[in-house]
Amino acid sequence: MKTRSIAILLLSFVACMTIWADEKPYTAPPAYTVNGVTTSIQFYGAGIVRVTKYPQDEVPLKKSYSVIAEPETVQWKQTGGNSLSITTTEKLQILINSEGLLTFKTLDGRTLLCEKTAPVFTMRTGDADEGSYRVAQTWSLDAEEAVFGLGQLHDKQMNQRNRKAEMWNHNTYISIPYFTSEKGYGVYWDNAGRSLYEDNADGLTFSSEVAKCVDYYFMYDDGSQDGVVTCIRHLTGSATMFPLWAMGHWQCRERYKTSDELAAVLDKYRDLGIPLDAIVQDWQYWGCDSNWNAMKFQNPYYINKVGDPQWEKYLPDDLKQLAKEQAEANVQPRLKSPEEMVDYVHGKNAHLMISIWASFGPWTEQYTRLKAINALLPFDTWPRNKGVMPYDPFNPEARNIYWEYLTNLYNMGFDAWWTDSTEPDHFEKPGDDDYMTHDGSWRSVKNAYALMTNRGIYEHQRAMPGNSKRSLQMTRSGGFGLQHYGAFSWSGDISATWDEFRNQIPSGLNYSICGIPFWNTDIGGFFYWDYHNNPKDPALQELQTRWMQWGTFMPLMRNHCSSPMVSELYEFGGEGSWAYDAMKRAIELRYRLLPYIYSLAGNAALHDGTIMRPLVMDFPTDKKAINLNDEYMFGQALLVKPVTKPLYTARDNDKKGFELFQNIREAAEPIEIYLPEGAQWHDFWSGEVVEGGQTISRPCPIDRMPVYVRAGSILPMGPFVKYSGEKAWDALEIRIYKGADGAFTLYEDSGDGYDYENGEYSEITFHWNDKAGTLTIDDRKGQFAGMLASRTFNIVIGATGDEVPVKFNKSVKYNGKRKVIRL
Repeated sequence: MKTRSIAILLLSFVACMTIWADEKPYTAPPAYTVNGVTTSIQFYGAGIVRVTKYPQDEVPLKKSYSVIAEPETVQWKQTGGNSLSITTTEKLQILINSEGLLTFKTLDGRTLLCEKTAPVFTMRTGDADEGSYRVAQTWSLDAEEAVFGLGQLHDKQMNQRNRKAEMWNHNTYISIPYFTSEKGYGVYWDNAGRSLYEDNADGLTFSSEVAKCVDYYFMYDDGSQDGVVTCIRHLTGSATMFPLWAMGHWQCRERYKTSDELAAVLDKYRDLGIPLDAIVQDWQYWGCDSNWNAMKFQNPYYINKVGDPQWEKYLPDDLKQLAKEQAEANVQPRLKSPEEMVDYVHGKNAHLMISIWASFGPWTEQYTRLKAINALLPFDTWPRNKGVMPYDPFNPEARNIYWEYLTNLYNMGFDAWWTDSTEPDHFEKPGDDDYMTHDGSWRSVKNAYALMTNRGIYEHQRAMPGNSKRSLQMTRSGGFGLQHYGAFSWSGDISATWDEFRNQIPSGLNYSICGIPFWNTDIGGFFYWDYHNNPKDPALQELQTRWMQWGTFMPLMRNHCSSPMVSELYEFGGEGSWAYDAMKRAIELRYRLLPYIYSLAGNAALHDGTIMRPLVMDFPTDKKAINLNDEYMFGQALLVKPVTKPLYTARDNDKKGFELFQNIREAAEPIEIYLPEGAQWHDFWSGEVVEGGQTISRPCPIDRMPVYVRAGSILPMGPFVKYSGEKAWDALEIRIYKGADGAFTLYEDSGDGYDYENGEYSEITFHWNDKAGTLTIDDRKGQFAGMLASRTFNIVIGATGDEVPVKFNKSVKYNGKRKVIRL
């Protein structure tokens, strides 16, 4: 864009010239130059402003990995005086002062954010990025202003003021250069390279090691955090819908070493009646480390080749002795091929996720082909000393090769991909930053690695003829915009400790507020070293129980552990033991909440909703609430407070656990919980109604964690089931929590596939009028194949706990037409 001097612009402003965008084909006002720095703004919507600053005359070409939207022509006008210009849209005022610094204001003049200083540009010399810049931009915030975001930083900090954070992804640490304010605006620093966030007395600063320009997006909608998330999704893509089964309970372990072992675990879950929808095949189904990520079943145990000399070289080291013994005893596997394993799992009404990596061993065909096109990164990765290398997902041909081989597993019928090590695993050494990927130096692109890996898988799967499954990837890293590519992150390889448990809550909340609605952790943690890998240890059982209860209220609920630990529910005790019974109860509650949870997912996909909601989203004026790091809203109805300290067990000097009470089931130690102001709260378990704006002490027996329902909420509860599709939702329980007006929209679709993108889904909205005591069920909107034409809604006021009420206030037959029920 041709630049103009600030002097010329100011002359035009003095003349009271007004420019309207509907008269000129511009997506932005003209650029301007002050003190050798050119500033350009572009509109991606009336409240979304891209700001670029660069020390030259022409806008540098720059690639964004996260932003997929294009600039828009919006209505704007410009006015000015002797010292500044004002660009006004229907959402914002953007002020530019005589020093070239921007201030963003609301239409009524309230200041949102100010640039404090001019950007800093330092030319790079002597390395692979010579000719580029080190850049930095600083803003001024109000002294007590709270900001959130930055991704999953693996610590206890909720409010991100007064801290320094590296923007450089690694296992357990997903950095996203984005922050959002309690004032209701957000800022995305669009740089995928090595960067830094720092907030101190000098201001809030983003800086990057490699850039062609300063490039950031300012986002504001209606002053709410939901409005900011809408802006994020507009820029980076809408969230995709996950299948219904994914909302259920997942069982996972590092690792099931044979298909028979995996099948036996599934059998036991079904025999015990523990609800389960997914089981996971972790790594080494391909065999030994040199064959890493072959995306083929070459481990003899999975293909009935144990004892066959031709396949012996593929045996992992930890299976060689067992294989010898079984071959000598002529032990035959129950499942003799991976296709049989997939069919067996599906026949048990479960789904199967499989581990795939971002690296390849030297025995694999992918390694040979990727090396031939210079698409392997010569980094020290895991497993070490095996010749394994990460691939280059920035190379489009490499992404094609990746999917070409993954098609083998896709055609077998696997339901989801576990895209592990997408940081990727990297034991850094001097010189690695200078390695040139397809798109530039490693230091300039690394943080987009996971995004490009998962995007490649998603786009290839969507392009498959006749694809009837929603692409679903669980990835160990992430990035801004990940929600658009059928992917969710988990928090990485964390330890089973109470401290780690506490870290996870603010990490997940700050990640979610970056616009990515799906996230989870390894329930219980991954490494159980601190508890001697002993599931019978009472202290570990208490930690696992509380983490499982929290899992009920995560966007996805997945149990996992590292070897030699075993974390299947029955390993912690049998029926009648407090740990087993409490954890099973938590899983059963998850399934009763599926209509609510799936509706939250539908709201995320269709209406830019957020599932795991930091309290700033719903109570932005409650200063105490928004700074809490251990409470959040699960949807807009449920206030959740995980129990993050032991109440009923302790450990001796050898870290061996023991029980503090003769009968833990009868104990009820208290936990303090703050109830945000501006609402009444119903105790989910007892029904007690409490006014907000106060901290209360709530007894927490081992089988319950504090959950409160906001007055005015309408909560649909489903049937008790052993898997998500076992029973139709033809007789849902609709719980009404009095004390305020409220509404809820029940979302339903076919449960999988992409027909919902073509409008094949239904929404039924319920309205509660508290004063009149009436529930209105609106006309059903939309339809889909297999939709229930008629059903029963069992309406109950004052229901408590997770059991079905003995008596409903009213049972209503509903055939899609509006009904008004007086209660």
